[in-house]
Amino acid sequence: MAKDPGRVLIFDTTLRDGEQSPGASLNLEEKLAIAQQLARLGVDVIEAGFPFASHGDFAAVQRIAQQVGGENGPIICGLARASRGDIKACADAVAPAPKRRIHTFIATSDIHLEHKLRKSRKDVLGIVPEMVAYARSFVDDVEFSCEDAGRSDPEFLYEVIEAAIAAGASTVNIPDTVGYTTPSEFGSLIEGINRHVPNIDEAVISVHGHNDLGLAVANFLEAVKAGARQLECTVNGIGERAGNAALEELVMAMHVRRRYFNPFFGREEDSPTPLTAVRTEEITKTSRLVSNLTGMVVQPNKAIVGANAFAHESGIHQDGVLKNRLTYEIVDARTVGLTDNRISLGKLSGRSAVRARLEELGYDLSREDLDDAFARFKDLADRKREITDRDLESIVSVQVQQPDAKYQLKLVQVSCGSSLQPTATVTLADENGQEQTAASVGTGPVDAVCRSLNQLAGEPNELVEFSVKSVTEGIDAMGDVTIRLRRDGQLYSGHSAHTDVVVAAAEAFVNALNRLVAGTAGPTIHPQRDMAELDSSPVR
Repeated sequence: MAKDPGRVLIFDTTLRDGEQSPGASLNLEEKLAIAQQLARLGVDVIEAGFPFASHGDFAAVQRIAQQVGGENGPIICGLARASRGDIKACADAVAPAPKRRIHTFIATSDIHLEHKLRKSRKDVLGIVPEMVAYARSFVDDVEFSCEDAGRSDPEFLYEVIEAAIAAGASTVNIPDTVGYTTPSEFGSLIEGINRHVPNIDEAVISVHGHNDLGLAVANFLEAVKAGARQLECTVNGIGERAGNAALEELVMAMHVRRRYFNPFFGREEDSPTPLTAVRTEEITKTSRLVSNLTGMVVQPNKAIVGANAFAHESGIHQDGVLKNRLTYEIVDARTVGLTDNRISLGKLSGRSAVRARLEELGYDLSREDLDDAFARFKDLADRKREITDRDLESIVSVQVQQPDAKYQLKLVQVSCGSSLQPTATVTLADENGQEQTAASVGTGPVDAVCRSLNQLAGEPNELVEFSVKSVTEGIDAMGDVTIRLRRDGQLYSGHSAHTDVVVAAAEAFVNALNRLVAGTAGPTIHPQRDMAELDSSPVR
């Protein structure tokens, strides 16, 4: 049997695979904020990025390794193809972390070998031990993945895994890359690896899977029963195509159904020992942070973290919950950190009170960032009578999300109504402080604002998404706006929150413009590029 650490290790790939969601590209400060929250959440491994993919990704992985990876913190991991250039870049990026890992991979399915890599099985069997050994020359902790394992010939898979472990891999990852397998098939695959790989007792079995058929979480839970002890997942299930297995669903499934899973770990059924090291009370805050920074809204009926996850509409259900919550709730909302706390802060509150509440919420801001957050808080307090934790979280997430700004919004003014032509006047400043003003008409006030901004910036783009949601309840609630712009096939997200949704839209559009400009500064290989193009390059 494979190595058993006595619990399930949670390998979070939100910053790598999650960022490959179209339009979910994150800047360095955003990645750092998410990594710090993942550390508070208690994940075992943070896959911080793909260092060889771009200078920005390398810098982000290195910064996370410096600031998040501590002796008592998570392992900081980087992804690398089975090539010398990738592995060396990954080793350099994760080097500052006391606990570091190189995660290298190559495809093993015949369809990938023939059409993507254009290599034979013999070629792959030669590459794997060489590249795993090369990675091992930099770090003691090496993970090897058989890409598209779910569609690979099991007999060939066994050979590749045995070679990887013999060369020094301490974790072997079995990905269902295209979300093709069913739970029974995936469980059988893990059982087969346990039975037929002679040296499997020297490595932990990990699983990675996508949700193309909606089976990712079910597949992973079946893999756990078969001996998998590391789960590669993302917050809110974000990722390529239909996304990855959702971290919060996996963790809470094993938390709520611990009595069911305990025997598969050789424990007594009623053992109270948690099956993961995740601090479940941090789940809701982590979900909101990732949603705010990526601009990817969580669907209301999403398990565990959706807005309706703990809501009851049916009269029968409401009556039962009022009598005893266990009648219709299997999870206590407080277990995942969901509270309805309203803080006693207003326009007369001081900087120290705001700082203290932010610290309680888990935000450790620098003096400069705190000053900015406090200024935003005071501005909001002048316009909104009751301020909630969600308002504070929105203020901080908007602040963290700001990229290096070429453009700054100085003024936005609109005129509209049932008998008026919607008109917007906008003033924009460039990086030299030069201000320009333009006025435009549009189909509505937001359209008029966007036209004015495009006229001033002169950056070709296509607006492909505009969404607005209320941060909290009430007529004075902040409007949370996400805008996505497209240019040359790439998506750039902007996000802002304000009690005036037109102002929020203008700020979000400028934020997206700044990302667009920054994204075109110099040649890079973006992580969203087709992996087939990357994988077809020769081993270096």
